[in-house]
Amino acid sequence: MQLFYTPQHARVGDVIPYYEDGKFHLFYLKNWNPYFGSDRKDGWHLLNTKDMVHYGPETAIGILGGTGSVIKADGIYHLYYCVFEQNPQRQYVCHATSRDLDSWTKHEEETFGPDETIYLPTDWRDPYVFWNEEENCWWMIFAAQKKGKTTRRGCVGLCKSKDLHHWDYCEPFYAPMNAQCAFECPDFFRMGDWYYLVFSSYADRYQTLYRKSRSLNGPWETPEIDTFDTRAFYAAKTGTDGVHRYVYGWNPTRENNEHHFDPLGYDGKDCNTWDWGGNLIVHELWQDEDGDLFVKPVPSVLEAVSEEEIISMKPLTGEWKLAENSASVNTPYGYSALLLNPLNETSRLSFDIETTGEAASVGVAIHVDESFAVGYYINIDFARSRMEFKSGVRMTERGGQMFPYEVELERPLSSKTGECFHVDVIVSGTILEVYVDNRIALGTRMFDIKGGNFGLYASDAEANFMNIQIFKKKI
Repeated sequence: MQLFYTPQHARVGDVIPYYEDGKFHLFYLKNWNPYFGSDRKDGWHLLNTKDMVHYGPETAIGILGGTGSVIKADGIYHLYYCVFEQNPQRQYVCHATSRDLDSWTKHEEETFGPDETIYLPTDWRDPYVFWNEEENCWWMIFAAQKKGKTTRRGCVGLCKSKDLHHWDYCEPFYAPMNAQCAFECPDFFRMGDWYYLVFSSYADRYQTLYRKSRSLNGPWETPEIDTFDTRAFYAAKTGTDGVHRYVYGWNPTRENNEHHFDPLGYDGKDCNTWDWGGNLIVHELWQDEDGDLFVKPVPSVLEAVSEEEIISMKPLTGEWKLAENSASVNTPYGYSALLLNPLNETSRLSFDIETTGEAASVGVAIHVDESFAVGYYINIDFARSRMEFKSGVRMTERGGQMFPYEVELERPLSSKTGECFHVDVIVSGTILEVYVDNRIALGTRMFDIKGGNFGLYASDAEANFMNIQIFKKKI
């Protein structure tokens, strides 16, 4: 059992979920990260799961191309994907059909590219197909660029069809004309009275974003928090079993220097650039009363890391008051640190926190020792309404010389996060996922520092950590 799936010798790329017969069929693009062993099979792969923890078996289905979608109509499965040409750059949408999800027949005569009247010829990929009941036809949305006067012309394009084989060009589904990249891996669904458009941007923000609307035709509103996770959660698409909806993305590795930006002479990985592909990360989506979407841990993931440990608490600085599964400290003008249990290969720390103070911040330390120095830190900064990730190298002089910015990653805190809230921290190998109040997620990687302990701290705050629990993976 892998908590966050990745295949042997390869990495998980874009995931295309399809649900049927009590399980999710997760089609995905496999990145072999230049592995050339005899078991390498390029193209789309199919992976099955019922619980987002146990995966398999995995098979290659013989589709060589980029991201798309899978639907079923009149007993036939339809798979739409994209292919690429270079010099000059051209992209095309392709179609294949199947009766069993394993053997696919390609319809090469149906391959088509942009019209070059509405859309530029360079970007035409990641088709997502769904049935539009209002218009009684099929809609295909995809990553594209609309013709325009500036280079800010990224959009979600639109084509329509009556038969899934012939497509008519239409004006874009969503075109704010604010981005210099095509909006990748678009996804669309309805939940209650709201329609949702999900897409990923690889310029400027480099995240998976979403928009919401009361109408299929917009206008598309930007919610207070319009992302599901950090930059380390990309190309995310959603799937539902009819009751729950999940969002599937990948947490990238930092090992290959694919973009040739890695710092010279650096002997670690924490400061390297992000690769394409990594481990599969799944969040459960839920909708609040305003139609905004938030994420929480998948219950089966929490259950997989639920063997409770006896809590060890060792005050390092500050006047801590300790009780069973709780610790409090009043440090309005300083910093107080508390050392907890050592980490396992897979560990989970869970607690509730109450805090007060105008400039208060509290947080979690990971892979630290009694010096509470070099390690990884999740800092909840109430004055700035954000959760921050700071890596181990930042705690050294070299980090001060290297970073021209204050934090490596950050997530906004919801305005509805109260004075008392819940935190779940999941560490599995190099992967870190943090959830606050079952609303906000922060994911990243931790490569350079191993072992050590969990820790808690409070700065310029009165803090009460309650219901502290530490778990390891079930055998």
